[in-house]
Amino acid sequence: MLGVLRSMLTTLSTTMRRPVTRQYPESHRPIPERERAFPLLLWDHGVDEPYCTGCQACERACPCKCMTVTMKDNPRQAEGTSKRRKIVDTFWIDYGRCMRCNICVEVCNFDAIAMNNTWTGIELSAYDRHDLVMDLDELLALSRAGGIVPWAEYVGEENQKLPPRAVQAARTLAGRGPA
Repeated sequence: MLGVLRSMLTTLSTTMRRPVTRQYPESHRPIPERERAFPLLLWDHGVDEPYCTGCQACERACPCKCMTVTMKDNPRQAEGTSKRRKIVDTFWIDYGRCMRCNICVEVCNFDAIAMNNTWTGIELSAYDRHDLVMDLDELLALSRAGGIVPWAEYVGEENQKLPPRAVQAARTLAGRGPA
């Protein structure tokens, strides 16, 4: 008899608590601070061109060889509107092969690559593996729209007055982890 009462009490307590189900497409769980999604390229809004110069350091360091990078001479440097002599010509990342190791972000000398720590960077699925190969325009789209803040914007003297939590958030967005 005591066992029946305990099981009824357990059933009653379960029916009284709030549901734990989330309405997934509308509501997301918070992304962990150290979560790594897929790499993307950053856009320099001051010069209106990508930070990437196509030096291929990320391609050489990638352990799974999922990147292809080529560079070209910067036509804007000849005009005098840009200081960069070289600029990226083509850039492909095969997200189907990428293991999200963050090595490409660490070896980039120009802070041109960041990890996309947003839900759009995590919820990436496709029926065909060829749809997971991202080209230069697709890799720059989120940064060009202002969705990812480049780390270089937080290095200048005028930004030294930022609160430590803002700097930590910028480091996390840039794929650098907490300070």
